[in-house]
Amino acid sequence: MKEEKVKDTPVTEQPENQVPNINADENISGSAHLNDPVAEESEFEKLREELQDAKDRLLRQAAEFDNYRKRTAKERLELIQTAGRDIITDLLDVLDDCNRAETQMNNTDNVAQIKEGTQLIFAKLRNLLAAKGLKPMECINKDFDPDMHEAITEIPAPNEKLKGKIVDEIAKGYYLNDKIIRHAKVVVGK
Repeated sequence: MKEEKVKDTPVTEQPENQVPNINADENISGSAHLNDPVAEESEFEKLREELQDAKDRLLRQAAEFDNYRKRTAKERLELIQTAGRDIITDLLDVLDDCNRAETQMNNTDNVAQIKEGTQLIFAKLRNLLAAKGLKPMECINKDFDPDMHEAITEIPAPNEKLKGKIVDEIAKGYYLNDKIIRHAKVVVGK
């Protein structure tokens, strides 16, 4: 009797070289099979949409970066063109004073008055530049430092104390906000 019950159950035979598909159940209705072309097509469409979204985001980011690059280049160019505007505007007052001094020099022979006016203009210019952060270097009788000074020539030192020191200054050196913007051109004693 046991044999009869076993024989009543249908058994499907698989060829020996084929592996049974455990994910596909033909007896359950409505389930998607992995080998089903509709499931593969919908998965493919989903991946295609994700790829298109990623391409779109990348294209937008590239466009945003290009716009940023162009905008900063334009701002930088404008900054360079107007960088000296403040100092030039301040120097216009000194230029006006120079024009008045020139007119005064043509109209008078009083040398003391011309000298005093010229000194006032120079003082105004120095004060204006100092307010912008410009400081002159003090070099005379200091040790020669190739990082700060440019030696134009060497002369015999007038005394032993001045050997290796700066004897004369040909062109003054300047700092702008404690950074050297022009090295002093000096004569060194040897």
